[in-house]
Amino acid sequence: MAKIYFTITGTNHYYGIEFLKSIMKDGTAVQLEKEPENKHDSEAIKVKMEGLGQVGYVANAPYTVLGESVSARRLYDKIGRTAVGHVLYVVKKQGVGGASATSTRIR
Repeated sequence: MAKIYFTITGTNHYYGIEFLKSIMKDGTAVQLEKEPENKHDSEAIKVKMEGLGQVGYVANAPYTVLGESVSARRLYDKIGRTAVGHVLYVVKKQGVGGASATSTRIR
């Protein structure tokens, strides 16, 4: 499978970006899981880490998708019910209600 880049957002609603920056290193695995029952977004993809559970969502809004990342909507049909991604880097994006993001890729 070709490399697909995506952004994790909403981490402030779970453990917070500072905590995640301390444990998410280059290559850290994250589990992607489709959430079709999500009442706000039928193409939502939640992001989980082993031992922590959910840490955020794949970004799906134009103002939360960073760089060459694809949105959850574009990623949704390219993966099965679940997939594994790997962290590339962690950044704090300013001006989006304090949203934080992690750029990751599916290999």
